[in-house]
Amino acid sequence: MSRLLSDIVGACVEAWAELRIHRTRVLLSLIGVAVAVAAITGVVGVAGLAEQSQREGLEQQGRPATFYVNAYSTEVEGIDAEAFRVAFDAAVERYKITYAARNGYTDGKVQFIDGVSSVGINLIDPDYGVIHRASVDQGHWFTDRDELRLAPGIIINYPMWVRLGSPDLASHPTVTILGDSPTTGVVVGVTKQRPWEESPEMKMLFSSWERIVSPAVRAQVQPSFEVWVPPELAEELKQLLTRDIAGALGDGAQVDVERLDFEGQLDGQDPLLPFKIVVGGVAGLVLFLGALSLVNISMVTLKQRIREIGIRRSFGATAGRVFFAVMMESIVGTVVAGIVGVVVAVFVVTNPWIVDQVTGGNLQDVPPFPTDAAVVGLLCATIVGALAGLLPALVAVRVKVIDAIRY
Repeated sequence: MSRLLSDIVGACVEAWAELRIHRTRVLLSLIGVAVAVAAITGVVGVAGLAEQSQREGLEQQGRPATFYVNAYSTEVEGIDAEAFRVAFDAAVERYKITYAARNGYTDGKVQFIDGVSSVGINLIDPDYGVIHRASVDQGHWFTDRDELRLAPGIIINYPMWVRLGSPDLASHPTVTILGDSPTTGVVVGVTKQRPWEESPEMKMLFSSWERIVSPAVRAQVQPSFEVWVPPELAEELKQLLTRDIAGALGDGAQVDVERLDFEGQLDGQDPLLPFKIVVGGVAGLVLFLGALSLVNISMVTLKQRIREIGIRRSFGATAGRVFFAVMMESIVGTVVAGIVGVVVAVFVVTNPWIVDQVTGGNLQDVPPFPTDAAVVGLLCATIVGALAGLLPALVAVRVKVIDAIRY
């Protein structure tokens, strides 16, 4: 074992010495390898950013695993909204579910400069934004502190912001919501512009809305409920929530717990699989071209060293030692080139401008540079070095000593 280790170390040292002697040739031959490794590592890194961006887009309908909870009754009087809320809150507390939210819709009259208009109001809880990865273009999303506002905070869509005169949110613009007792709402956020949105709409916290309307109005809105639970507990919690809420609502109550997120709807299929296959194909092509160019350069440079190899063989170097030395020279060089390529890829992929261009500037959780991308890059460099050195090494050991010296 010690002899084998000594031979390996000696071959590596010898290979490094050869690289230093022929540094100009080595530099020229390994530039392509460094570029190829940087390309394949960068492709994997950029693919990670693009995949995270696609995943966040899909998670806007609910993070894995998000359940929609609804209840209805076979009785004439229907489900009491307050009883449903109490039963849902009790189940959430019992099973220690961290994120749960109500979701409901109503409308209201809003005073604009050009008159009064009806505006759709989406009533939600603060956790709704976490469950659906909600974001705003200006201002901020609802937080628990917004529930403490005396003047309710509202998030408006782009058409409503334009109709209000496109005010600067730093000036804390307000909106008058008409009703039995007119209320002033403070604009805390504006959602991104969407081509299909034409009518003004706004979002308001359930707790804020309940304070400004009468009990009779509150009773007219039947909210739905959503929970975000760990995917590994999804099926178990689905059955427990259905059982407990239905039991609390009494006879005639029917409870539906349906999964909303993309993972639950695709039945185990990976929606990003086509994207991963394309990325893998591009990375493989880049690696193949890099390896092909290195093999060509290695064969050309080997012809220039035939005489040198013949002299070494004449002084007693074994065929195995020559084979291993030629191959290790290629491997050591490509590993060094691979390290340089990985460093370049890291700097490029983590550049904020590149991140914004790949993700559209909408990424909430920017992933760190993937370690597997760096590992893949170095592994590819080693494999390329081994393959590129294999053919020249075989040629080197098959050359006759006398012919090599005369070359």
